[in-house]
Amino acid sequence: MTATTFSWWARILFAGLLGLGLAACSNSTPLEAVASKTCLTGDTTPVETGQTMRINVLSNRADLISGGDALVEIVLPQGAKADSLAVDVGGRNVSDRFGLTENGRMLGVITGLPLGNDVLTAQLPGSAGARISLINHLIGGPIFSGPHLPWTCETEGNGLGPAMDEDCNAPTVYRYQYKPTGSDTLAAYDPDNPAADVDTTTTDKGNTVPYIVRTEKGTMNRGIYQVAVLYDPSNPWTPCTPQPGWNGKVLYVFGAGSGTQYRQASPQSVADTRALSRGFAVANSSLNINGNQANHVLAAETMMMLKEHIVDTYGPIRYTMGMGCSGASIQQQRIGNAYPGLLQGIQPNCSYPDTWTVRMEVGDCDLFNNYFQNISPGLWGDVAQRAAVTGYQTSSSCVAWEALFGANADPARACGLSPEQHYHPQNNPNGVRCSTSDYEISLWGTRPPEVWGPVEQQIGHGFAKVVYNNHGILYGLNAVRNDDITPEQFVDLNERIGGKDVDWVIIPNRTDADPGAVGLAYRAGLVNDFSQLDKLAIIDLRGTGNNEIHTDFHSHEHRERLDRANGHHNNQIIWTFPSPIVMPPAIADASFFLLDRWLTAIEADSAAGTLEEKVVRNKPADAVDQCWTDAGEAPPITDPAACGAAYPYFGAPRIAAGGPTTHDNVRCELAPLPDTAPTDGSYGSAPFVLDQWERLKATFPDGACDWSKPLPDRQPSIPWLTFKAGPGGQPLSDPPVSVSVP
Repeated sequence: MTATTFSWWARILFAGLLGLGLAACSNSTPLEAVASKTCLTGDTTPVETGQTMRINVLSNRADLISGGDALVEIVLPQGAKADSLAVDVGGRNVSDRFGLTENGRMLGVITGLPLGNDVLTAQLPGSAGARISLINHLIGGPIFSGPHLPWTCETEGNGLGPAMDEDCNAPTVYRYQYKPTGSDTLAAYDPDNPAADVDTTTTDKGNTVPYIVRTEKGTMNRGIYQVAVLYDPSNPWTPCTPQPGWNGKVLYVFGAGSGTQYRQASPQSVADTRALSRGFAVANSSLNINGNQANHVLAAETMMMLKEHIVDTYGPIRYTMGMGCSGASIQQQRIGNAYPGLLQGIQPNCSYPDTWTVRMEVGDCDLFNNYFQNISPGLWGDVAQRAAVTGYQTSSSCVAWEALFGANADPARACGLSPEQHYHPQNNPNGVRCSTSDYEISLWGTRPPEVWGPVEQQIGHGFAKVVYNNHGILYGLNAVRNDDITPEQFVDLNERIGGKDVDWVIIPNRTDADPGAVGLAYRAGLVNDFSQLDKLAIIDLRGTGNNEIHTDFHSHEHRERLDRANGHHNNQIIWTFPSPIVMPPAIADASFFLLDRWLTAIEADSAAGTLEEKVVRNKPADAVDQCWTDAGEAPPITDPAACGAAYPYFGAPRIAAGGPTTHDNVRCELAPLPDTAPTDGSYGSAPFVLDQWERLKATFPDGACDWSKPLPDRQPSIPWLTFKAGPGGQPLSDPPVSVSVP
């Protein structure tokens, strides 16, 4: 990649937040590949010069460095002699770490940075120099995610040996595999006793190399990461001179589920041979598996740190593609929106927009299931009527939600700590609470005293704020309007469905979100508004699943959010196919190759325009909505009407209650119900008797949802928030920049 290309990516992909695409010049590889700590080549003609000296920190923002290393470029004044450059960091001479690369750039990796603030200075004799402030953080974190949670180290179970400190750090290990000639699977490879039947592979850059894969496994941010890449152990690899087996691209693998585990857990497999054989590096961290931990700020921080490590260790990253199903789609779309620049293209499969939209669904379904089964079963023998008020194709979706994820908001469940550490309202009220909101307490903060429950009053402090709110929702409104249910069913449902308390126990009254929680949910992107996702190329992969939890409407909900936030959805396509969750290989291949072509075209676009414009204008002609009725072997169907007929989509409880199809209605504006039951069809054609309407009004003394009014507290999300200073978050300050010195 040329210097011009890098400058373009750095400017519009990440707006100075993360250097993408320049190699480090010091060695971070194991002993078998030790190389020079500089990039001296004998070429003394820099390709980029300026009127004054400038320092660029390329690994990351200069104030977000982790692990004590920083990849740095020094842009020299025109005509300056590189061999007279003096570089100093905190009083330590590091000039020998810098050298000219093959393309004439003055690069070096500063190592051994102390924690906290430091100053890097570069100087030429008789000339003005430059300096920049640095801030280094522990490799164990945190950087911007807020204080550490209680944590269980699991390095030994992951083959890394005992943890060396309370941040669960342990030595990095390396494993080799190879593809034997004539085989389709990888086998163990011993660099000290090389196999004789090593096959070759040709990367997408046209380089034919031995098909040997090295997997690096280590610790970072209290998680465990893996990076796999084609790697010839008989040849050196420095970040300035990567081996030809790497194409400079990263496939970041995200993991499914939704969990609040207070432990390291294990990373996901990175043995994606489709990507590896073509030269991609494949990466994952245990903290980028949503089933391990569902805090998207912690997930983004971990991804940022791991990408910094890849740049410092392996070399330039051209672009990063994401992939993964269900909870993995949540991390892709939340990181993409809240921390733009970490991803350039995503492939969310069986996708959801965010954890808290899902939490609304699960909470509503818990209430519906309890109501149908335990409160008024005699009124709801017709399964079609149950489906009508839940909004799904069948009410089995609600049953599945409760069975699979209903307990996630239960603070008394187990979550990776020893049993005596876990919260119990009677036996251990001060224990660690395992609910989703308590896991994100550094984001939400605690509940104010005026809403404390009995346990909080007993222990003298509030639990994490809760955003769940169903105050004013007229459940089943669309069903009664369409005469799918009777007025009595509608009234009984709404007066008896109830709500949830802070311990996620069903209560008779409706639930109000805690003060400040709704505004924060929108501001911090905890409810994803998709306002930054027009910077990404998106292939939404939808294996139809209308009878379980991965219901098809979510893909279209995402489209509605894109349209509302950005005025279009031209950067998103939806592919639908019969198989839920498990994507057919032919469709997975087609998505991977299409996204790669799309990002390559964006990368090559040097014309004027914003990143958002480049994403759309470089969209391949075959990047269109389409569907398959088989496993992807037959040509896809591209007619929207035919796909719509083959794969209808439905909704969810709040859409069935008249809410917007963007499905981000955490709370609604209330309006008084009419004094008498309307006769204009707005509540169906069947008449309400006086008692029924009076009961409904008594259920909603403050009024019911008026969806024609703007959602209360909804505001644009703010990207790149830091929670270092406390809950609520603040935008990162401007990054440190190079300044001239005499």
